[in-house]
Amino acid sequence: MSARAAAGLVAGIVALDQATKYVAERRLALHVPREVVGDVLRFTLTYNPGAAFGMHFGGASRYVFTVLTFVILAFLVRLYRSLPAGEGALRLAIATVIGGALGNLIDRFRSPAGVVDFIDVGVGDARFWTFNVADSAVSVGAVLLVLLLWRYEGRVHAAQRAEQEAAAPGGAPADEAARA
Repeated sequence: MSARAAAGLVAGIVALDQATKYVAERRLALHVPREVVGDVLRFTLTYNPGAAFGMHFGGASRYVFTVLTFVILAFLVRLYRSLPAGEGALRLAIATVIGGALGNLIDRFRSPAGVVDFIDVGVGDARFWTFNVADSAVSVGAVLLVLLLWRYEGRVHAAQRAEQEAAAPGGAPADEAARA
């Protein structure tokens, strides 16, 4: 995935996230569920001053999570740039996480009330945390990133072993050649 395509994906996620939050704030009453697919999927407007799954640090949450988001974004951009051009799936996963992180970061700057959440999934009183498009992008992107990094690391180690074996005299693994 090229940098231009990644930027387009990031912008698309941010735009979709912000558009859906705008509609949610205009059309939903705070904490009043609106059924979309029966009781399983509802839209319920809430504001989260903390982070995912209700994590928070009291009044400092807005600032702590803003700084933490910038640190994570810097790490992800550096990771993206360090990857070979052929690692399109990894770059896609990184761009997805970045798009989601930026969507929620905008909310932290926009309102002291916190991040706009409105997607409410569950049955009866057994409900998942209320979330938004940005949260979905971060979650899906992060899971993909972990799985793809695991595979990538395996490929890198396999390539390093192959190089060592090819460099050893007589085709023996480098460790065995060194012991001889």
